[in-house]
Amino acid sequence: MESYQNAPVHYVESKSCRAPNQVGSLLFEMLCSQQKDFQEVVFLCIGSDRITGDSLGPLIGHKLSKEHLSRCIIYGTLEQPVHALNLAEVTAMVHTKHPNCLLIAIDASLGSKRHQEFVTIRKGALAPGLGVKKKLPPVGDISITGIVNLSGAFEHFVLQTTRLATVIQLADTIVSGILIAHRQYFGTHRFSLLDFFHSDSDSERFRSFAKFTPLSAASSRILRTEAGNLYKYSPCQIFFSSGVSLRDRHLSETIHENNTVRFHMFHSTYPLM
Repeated sequence: MESYQNAPVHYVESKSCRAPNQVGSLLFEMLCSQQKDFQEVVFLCIGSDRITGDSLGPLIGHKLSKEHLSRCIIYGTLEQPVHALNLAEVTAMVHTKHPNCLLIAIDASLGSKRHQEFVTIRKGALAPGLGVKKKLPPVGDISITGIVNLSGAFEHFVLQTTRLATVIQLADTIVSGILIAHRQYFGTHRFSLLDFFHSDSDSERFRSFAKFTPLSAASSRILRTEAGNLYKYSPCQIFFSSGVSLRDRHLSETIHENNTVRFHMFHSTYPLM
């Protein structure tokens, strides 16, 4: 688990019409900037379905499990919640079964009146149970919380009397944001450079390179590896543009008369399909 003790906390107002896009963009950037080479994403949705305010995590897990997201595993649902009594056991099992995963922890939290009904997202581990004075081990590479009510005295009572509408609003915002980030990071087709240069049809090559080809962030590592191997198969030169944000990437390829292949990375204001 990477250490991000000083990582900033991002607040998103769940009632804003732009909230899902904001959550999705923040999560996408955090996925792209991870140092670890993860093979899959595990969502650990923490909470109890027996307490309204604490049911945010299981509700999100329930919604995500219905989406059947590729390369994503969900722990913590309404049917099988992950809570204080089994958190350590489930966390140990996750690290055993998914050693190369990126762990995203999700939980309800209490906060100030100014941030009530806000979503928080940050790099680094989540401290579950902190709002109700429970000491549980930190968990996660990325943490997402929904501030369901006010912090202060009588935290257990506050969670029990939290409005269900608040929990549903936060859950819908977080789930929508996760789906946007997933589509941007995993949702595009992989494009093989080696297959392109082994093609028998020159005209098909030209057509393939003449159009925009969306490239997911997950595929960029494969692309760079293949580009490094191209010298073994084709007399061409590879150029990657630099200084471009990881956010909303597209790959444009053009083939030139001198058989030089040039790759351009540029911004897009639309989600990758």
